[in-house]
Amino acid sequence: MASTIQKQKLFLSFPHYAVIGASTDRSKFGTKVLQWYIQRNRPVTPVHPSNDELEGIKTIRSLTDLPNPTETSVSIITPAKITINLLKQIEELSIPAVWCQPGATDVACVQYIKDNGMSDRVLFEGECILRDGDGALQSML
Repeated sequence: MASTIQKQKLFLSFPHYAVIGASTDRSKFGTKVLQWYIQRNRPVTPVHPSNDELEGIKTIRSLTDLPNPTETSVSIITPAKITINLLKQIEELSIPAVWCQPGATDVACVQYIKDNGMSDRVLFEGECILRDGDGALQSML
């Protein structure tokens, strides 16, 4: 299995990013993750089922609306009962890398990741882009 830093570098190596779990509430971690990408000038698309715009960026409704899913890393900040279905979509769309923020997975999600050979491309063991992302970016310089 790939190391955490290898998975973080893989995740950050793609040209596009999507965030699932952001909202209009700036105190929530989903929005903080979206802001992390914006502050670092990363091309990011928020995914939201009903809001048309978050943090001044046009949203898409679903992962299936991504224009380049095979070139997009996805950050997930949702409850595990939602994450499990997102993981299935990610597999179907051949999305190359996923960062599940702490609290976004449970035993069923972890089992799905392992059973479907996704362990080398999904961060799911408590890694946090807000805490670990800048260090991973620095290691890529």
